[in-house]
Amino acid sequence: MSLLDRHVGFVRALREAGLPVSPAEGLDAARALLVVDLAERESLRAAYAATLVKRPSYRPGFDALFDLWFPAATTAPHALPDPEGPRDPHGPRAGDPGADLFESADLAEGVDLGTAALPELRDRLAELLLDAEGMDAFARAMVERFGRQAASPGRQNWFSYPVLRALSPETLIARLLAEVLAGRERGGLAEKVARRRIGDNIRRFEEAVATDVRRRIAEESGIERIARSAVRPPLEQVDFLRVTRADLARLRREVHPLARRLAARLTVRNRTGHRGRLDFRRTVRASLSSGGVPLAVFNRPRRPHRPELVVLCDVSDSVASFAHFTLLLTYALREQFAKVRAFGFVDTVDEITRFFTPGADVAEAMTRMAAEADMVRFGRTNYGHAFERFAERYGDAVGPKTSLLILGDARSNHQPPALETLRGLAREARHAHWLNPEPVSQWDTGDSLASAYGAVVPMRECRNVVQLAAFVEDLA
Repeated sequence: MSLLDRHVGFVRALREAGLPVSPAEGLDAARALLVVDLAERESLRAAYAATLVKRPSYRPGFDALFDLWFPAATTAPHALPDPEGPRDPHGPRAGDPGADLFESADLAEGVDLGTAALPELRDRLAELLLDAEGMDAFARAMVERFGRQAASPGRQNWFSYPVLRALSPETLIARLLAEVLAGRERGGLAEKVARRRIGDNIRRFEEAVATDVRRRIAEESGIERIARSAVRPPLEQVDFLRVTRADLARLRREVHPLARRLAARLTVRNRTGHRGRLDFRRTVRASLSSGGVPLAVFNRPRRPHRPELVVLCDVSDSVASFAHFTLLLTYALREQFAKVRAFGFVDTVDEITRFFTPGADVAEAMTRMAAEADMVRFGRTNYGHAFERFAERYGDAVGPKTSLLILGDARSNHQPPALETLRGLAREARHAHWLNPEPVSQWDTGDSLASAYGAVVPMRECRNVVQLAAFVEDLA
């Protein structure tokens, strides 16, 4: 594959993985290749990253795809030397798959990675966990020795687990700490620093093994095929209904800036929607300089409006992941608006504002809410009953200064929708918006009442942070 083919395929793979790469940026990257040493792989990586990566959150996906399209080593048959080459007495014959890995390994410690016993390999890994130089070549050699499993004739399967199971890097921590501390007191700063360094190097070794396994699978199955499954989309494009616990921790950092922008958007919209009343005195005074002709007209400034917000959150199991995100959003909004009242519901509704006071820990707030809030009668989502109960108990929360935000999938288990009740709430509010985590293509399927509710309150698809940001921007 030529360099041009690799460049085009790499840029296309980035786009398919969700990274925004424009044609102009692709051309910039191609021009950058003219001024870097292509033999220096890290310089090549840096050139691509400087021209194509816009945010730090895009970097892990970029690095994974770069390692596939521009691997540090190759064992593909077309890249190997003459298979009739001489036999290496200390390892595989030159030309055998993986021979280049063993030949390039560091033998300064007298360890032949191709034939050494497992205790010797663990000793070598222990040295690398203290000084990581040469770790990538060691990882490639270990994948060649332990990661291979025969599949069909002429094909191999490659796995990370057998490599990590054989070498067990985690079991070396106690031994390495004893060597590093050398009799010094345990539990102090020196131990913390040593633990962090060893832990970082273990994670680096595990990632190096995973990277080489992906490379080998790509050589067997094709780069394009493995690239589609090897890289998760960027965090802002992850579907709220499929987020993991780790994703939620990272989403919290994304939500707070959006909450600030949402508060600012609603404030600006209310301030600039209409001009203030005519300021007659200023207009007449200014006209004196033009002979009484009012060339300039002045209006009284409108009183600043501090937005108030009421949030209704569906917290049922059908949208469990989205419910966690909406509670993160509610927590962030609670700190940005002048007044926020939050309500959660499944088939009945309860106010949950008290759990999200400024400065509270969001995880603790969610745990308390699940244990103490009264949001469930029979356990099946019922939007109609929740709206009626909300209007009955908390109807005074919605007024002419209030923005009403409803978060849920509009699936009500074929129960009465209570459209008139919702219409009355929307009429009382200054603004009303509904964010739905399901794709538009799934609206009105099964027990979905999306179109019926959307005719009363404008409904937007909101499946990820990108769509949430677009909703916030459209409020201007």
